[in-house]
Amino acid sequence: MKAVEISTPGGPEVLKLVEREKPVLKQGDVLIRVTAAGINRPDVFQRKGAYPPPPGASDLPGLEVAGEIVEGDLTGTSLKIGDRVCALTPGGGYAEYCVAPAGNCLPIPEGFSDVEAAALPETFFTVWTNVFDRGALSGDETLLVHGGASGIGTTAIQIARALGHKVFVTVGSDERAAAVEALGASKAINYKTQDFVEEIKKLTDGKGVDVVLDMVSGEYINRNIQCLADDGRIVIIAQLGGSKATIDTAQVMRRRLTITGSTLRPRSVAFKTQIAQALQQKVWPLLAAGKIRPVIHATFALAQASDAHAMMEKGENIGKIVLTF
Repeated sequence: MKAVEISTPGGPEVLKLVEREKPVLKQGDVLIRVTAAGINRPDVFQRKGAYPPPPGASDLPGLEVAGEIVEGDLTGTSLKIGDRVCALTPGGGYAEYCVAPAGNCLPIPEGFSDVEAAALPETFFTVWTNVFDRGALSGDETLLVHGGASGIGTTAIQIARALGHKVFVTVGSDERAAAVEALGASKAINYKTQDFVEEIKKLTDGKGVDVVLDMVSGEYINRNIQCLADDGRIVIIAQLGGSKATIDTAQVMRRRLTITGSTLRPRSVAFKTQIAQALQQKVWPLLAAGKIRPVIHATFALAQASDAHAMMEKGENIGKIVLTF
């Protein structure tokens, strides 16, 4: 099979198209003939040598794919050989064939292209487990999302909005602000020209938001605390602004705040299967009904993976970047 491997840690140019043997299946796995694969920020970190795959996973990058199941162990699922699926994988997505746990596969929603389907798993699994499970967003609570124009951001906006929540986001340009407001964000704040803490206080009449989905960390933590309502929660899923922060713990205690976070890739297959089941029950009907649609910024052929990574690192994309086969 053709695959893209990381020849050595470094810039986008270290991604090389190579020939590889098809991966070997183990119990509970399926083999997918890949037609499209999503690109995600963790792929960039892995390419740089900063995010190694978990034990037993492929060394190839790629955490989400769409395609057709060609063989495997489908025990305990409703899937069958020949089904079109999208899947969350522990690695190996940048290849013509990819292994995924059967429980981490989901049927491609009716009317969706393979490119659209490949843009679903990583962001939808991440948003669901962090915003709705760990962050416990519910009722009429409000959400603040940093990086609102990213794949995670555009997904969080749409799911939260479809479930009846008001969503505020931060973005880096007025163009991006207009794009995410068109997706359903109640207000997009250009963090380069506005103070998002002041804006959130104005938008919530001084109350603050109930949940913050944070991809920045670092100095943003204290500013996020200022944005929170009493009993609010900050959920950290990336550290683009650094991993260190000094916080006022008196506020945390007095206002009963929660600061938490998670990474998805190293979690167990069983844990990810539970997320898949929740998504199929609660979110897949919204996709089928057209209430949510992944935003595709650009597609690249497999051999152009380095160009796709270069685009992601520039940070100019609105929505997802996808490799096609």
